[in-house]
Amino acid sequence: MDQPGAGTPGFLPPFKHFATSAIHSGQEPEQWRSGAVVPPISVSTTFKQRAPGEHTHYVYTRFGNPSRHILEEVVGTLDGAQSLAYSSGLAALLNICHLLKTGDTVICMDDVYGGTNRYFQKVASENNLKVVFVDCTKPKCLEAAITPKTKLVWLETPTNPTLKVIDIQACADVVHRHPGVLLAVDNSLMSPYFQRPLSLGADICMSSATKYMNGHSDVLMGVISVNDEDLYNQLKFLQSALGAVPSPFDCYMCNRGLKTLHIRMKLHFHNGLAVAKFLKSHRRVEKVIYPGLHCHPQYEVTKKQNSGVSGVMSFYIKGNIKNALAFLNNLKVFALAESLGGYESLAEHPATMTHKSVPEDVREDLGITETLIRLSVGLEDEEDLLADLDQALEAAVSGVPGHPGNGIPVLPAQLRVCAAAAAAAGLGHKGWFLVLLSGLSFSSHPSPQLKILIEPTLF
Repeated sequence: MDQPGAGTPGFLPPFKHFATSAIHSGQEPEQWRSGAVVPPISVSTTFKQRAPGEHTHYVYTRFGNPSRHILEEVVGTLDGAQSLAYSSGLAALLNICHLLKTGDTVICMDDVYGGTNRYFQKVASENNLKVVFVDCTKPKCLEAAITPKTKLVWLETPTNPTLKVIDIQACADVVHRHPGVLLAVDNSLMSPYFQRPLSLGADICMSSATKYMNGHSDVLMGVISVNDEDLYNQLKFLQSALGAVPSPFDCYMCNRGLKTLHIRMKLHFHNGLAVAKFLKSHRRVEKVIYPGLHCHPQYEVTKKQNSGVSGVMSFYIKGNIKNALAFLNNLKVFALAESLGGYESLAEHPATMTHKSVPEDVREDLGITETLIRLSVGLEDEEDLLADLDQALEAAVSGVPGHPGNGIPVLPAQLRVCAAAAAAAGLGHKGWFLVLLSGLSFSSHPSPQLKILIEPTLF
């Protein structure tokens, strides 16, 4: 897997006609009187009827809306199913759980998104649902946990934030030996471009479209896809009855984001793999967790069920929480922020941010320690991302406080200028150097990764 992208060796081949479907499905200009190539945004909340009780297709926007209908048709095509859109990923989860009844049991993967964990731990379990957390990377553990009261198995793969990969097909085989149990898979970290859970045996595919599907960090939305008509009708009723639907404008924005999903995911994969390899070789990093690396424990599973890997990864920095926080505070290109899947690169500290609500002992058991850092690698230039990570890692060890996002990125080209200026000033010793050039301050410590840029002029 040296050259990521379409047709990555060892991975599933890309899904056919993905880009064409994302651009054209459900959006034929002929359906609009104007012939508009870009679907119009329908903000109306109500629709005129021909006569009392006689309507065309739409009645009230909570029941259905042209803008939402287009988005649902596109997502359904990409997932290979029928789709429904919701106001958030957690709203989608809530709708799925309303398929259950008092006393039913849910089996949830033990390592999941913090909001999912919070919902199951503090909401569902207090509203007459029994929730059991199981390591579903081991199908035998899943099999042992299923009881006659089990009605839903909730998987997330890769998991967030420790990037465990679950064999969806193996779990589907286990679940479907028990009639009446549904298998739902959170596909937020992969998107339909890299993974199609329904084709692997899942009954329900849920995605936080806020993440990669929209891809621009400006829409809050969730989507559900199913390929069973009865299940679709049940969820369609709940969508209307519970009312957690997205706005027409958000549907338009997400639909717009889907047009470039195939392009973005290829670059997320490329940059993500480059960052993962860089971190893996860095002296300040203890361990890197990225499904696209050969050393990942479920690398073979990843190749079997995915056509590629996204830009999300986690790593353990050497040292303690002070080093982790210093690293985050010294980043310049990466923004210190929660969420993932946007065009911009983000970094966060799960133990104090996204997964703070998870009990501390549970976090420790899952490997969400004080030195774990999660990255969402964006679409910036690869060399800039690597340089930013390197300078922040070095600053984390030296104890420089830093301010997130307020400095000038330490970029390879700038380092060459700094090195030359430092040499001219007689600062030819190995170690710290500081150069004031054109009113901009640069500070760095040469590491093995950047020494090659500095050595010809500085040493």
